[in-house]
Amino acid sequence: MAVLNKIRQRSVFLIVIIALALFSFVLADVIRNGGMVSQKSQNTIATINGEDIEREQFARQVEAYQRNLGPNATTSQAVNMVWDLNVRRALMEEQLEELGIRVEEAQVKEMLRQEMGNNPNFVNEAGMFDENRLREYVATLKSTSPQAYQQWLDYENNIAESAREQIYLNLVRAGVGATLLEGEQSYRFANDNVDMEFVQIPYSSVDDSEVEISKSDIRKYIEANPEKFSSEATRDIRYVFFEETASPEDEQEVRKDLEGLLNSRVEFNAVTKSNDTVAGFSNTSEYETFVNENSDQKFLNSFVFKDQLPAEHADSLFNLGEGEIYGPFQFNGSWRVSRLIETAQIPDSSKAAHILVAWQGSPVGGQVTRTKEEAKALADSISNVVKNDRAKFAELASEFSADASNKEDGGDLGWFSPGMMVPAFNDFVFTNNEGTIGVVETQFGYHVINIQEQTDREKAIKLATISRAIEPSEKSMNALFAEVTNFELDAKEGDFEELAKANEKEVRPVKDIQQLEESIPGLGSQRRIVQWAFEDGVEVGDIKRFEVSGGYVVAQVTAVNEKGLKSVESASSTVIPILQKQKKAEIIKSKISGNDLQQIAQNQGVEVNSASSVNRNNPTLPGVGNEPKVVGTAFALEQGAVSKPIAGEKGVFVVKVLQKTEAPKLDSYRPYASREAAARRTTVNTEVFEALKENAEIEDNRARFY
Repeated sequence: MAVLNKIRQRSVFLIVIIALALFSFVLADVIRNGGMVSQKSQNTIATINGEDIEREQFARQVEAYQRNLGPNATTSQAVNMVWDLNVRRALMEEQLEELGIRVEEAQVKEMLRQEMGNNPNFVNEAGMFDENRLREYVATLKSTSPQAYQQWLDYENNIAESAREQIYLNLVRAGVGATLLEGEQSYRFANDNVDMEFVQIPYSSVDDSEVEISKSDIRKYIEANPEKFSSEATRDIRYVFFEETASPEDEQEVRKDLEGLLNSRVEFNAVTKSNDTVAGFSNTSEYETFVNENSDQKFLNSFVFKDQLPAEHADSLFNLGEGEIYGPFQFNGSWRVSRLIETAQIPDSSKAAHILVAWQGSPVGGQVTRTKEEAKALADSISNVVKNDRAKFAELASEFSADASNKEDGGDLGWFSPGMMVPAFNDFVFTNNEGTIGVVETQFGYHVINIQEQTDREKAIKLATISRAIEPSEKSMNALFAEVTNFELDAKEGDFEELAKANEKEVRPVKDIQQLEESIPGLGSQRRIVQWAFEDGVEVGDIKRFEVSGGYVVAQVTAVNEKGLKSVESASSTVIPILQKQKKAEIIKSKISGNDLQQIAQNQGVEVNSASSVNRNNPTLPGVGNEPKVVGTAFALEQGAVSKPIAGEKGVFVVKVLQKTEAPKLDSYRPYASREAAARRTTVNTEVFEALKENAEIEDNRARFY
């Protein structure tokens, strides 16, 4: 009771303590998640000029795009496409609303008419687009399939939005042009010419060792040219790959299992309570079933020539007697054992034509109503006709064949090799002689086949092959995991490079990874590694293990570059050649004196060259290449004048103008101005969007979710 009384007396104090504790807990969570707007940040994929794109809506679009792109597309590819679509839509919608651009229902109908005009479902008997048919189609969708109807509404909306966007872009294009002065300039650049002599002292004449580039030089250049070196946040990593490989013991275990299939064995039958003798691969008569039940690769029921066999085993396989076994032998990462089933003399290629007679329900049956029995009777009838009169084959193919790809070409299939056709078709063509006509059934229907031509016959063999992949065992996988784990732990305490060398592993560096990238050179798509490198709290030197296809990766972050100007290290490969050129140019210029090209050339150990009819649209010097600064300087000189040394692309130049030829004046430069305007208008679509994007406030949160 005394304790309860004390608690009651201090109840207010306890409430305050508990409240402060709860508040501190909530505050810590808010700080950890980025402030009071953390809930919004968890549900918003982007904010574009104040408008949010919700995560759920974005995710649905990504799923839809992935389905459309197919199985080979990655999530990141779909995400980036949906991102571009949403950014463009948001920026354009803002412009369209501000300008009050609308599309009326009549315009949408006209665009639908243009889109659907060639669709046979919406064309009447006269071959004209019938709006009533389209209206009926939409009404049917609405009453039978809400999902399909919604897709139609989305399609109509996209048509309308495209029309609004085109109106906006046309307005912009209308304001893009070129003046008559710009037209004249274009004319002059293409038609004014200059003839000149020049001396070139290449930059290579100054050894790199004579030019010293310091970090401060690089930094100054970066700061003086920020537009060239602005960069998104990037990370540098290095990694070691541990490949899953089978051990010698694993290889021998697979071989042992394969050898155990060769001979007959005794197995206890739980049903009969007795021992049964099970035929082995060497003496089974059901070789196809045996292969399909025991091999990683299904039985291949076709003949092969010697050059189609594994080169190092071709002689042994090709010279087997019928029923003989060869193997086990290794090929393409597997143990194999082969048994010769049959030998034949067959052509290595044949030319044939066919008439495919389908039945109702067959894969190419389409609107066919005949039964399978009726199809067989028709095929036999066609076969009898063409056997008596081969000239009718093309006519009957056009009338009866279900193979639309060649029915109008007389059923011609051209030349093909063994194994290219379905088995029954293949066997008929390659086991019968040239000129044979017959009927074969496949899953597609009944084929009336005419073997037209064949090459000379050669020996071919049919093999039954059991293949077992050589894969690491569980024991090997556990040993690899232990090796990787030990490396990861040791690397966190020691030198990554030295440890990799001690483990005979190659360290692979990767520089300038951006936040939304997914591919790592040498590993392919590895989005998880990129996400980890950009996680909050991950610092230079941090190490982590990842399970990847075919093994494990242990990665280390080697540089954290925040958004802004590139670091000296990142920009050095670009800046150093530029600064070397500049400093070499100053050294070369200091050695040049006088205005006589012959004397300058003699002093510098080079020759005087000439260039004729050079214009500013194509400022190319013979034997040198593109030199716009040099050619531009020549046009600025008077005839007979010699330039001061010019730092060009490939060296330092001194030029002498021999003759300047101005193109005759035109009465009007409007055609050139029109051409310039047309060229500028072609880039409107791209440049408008880029300009809008550059001036927009875009908060991109994709990396949090993908």
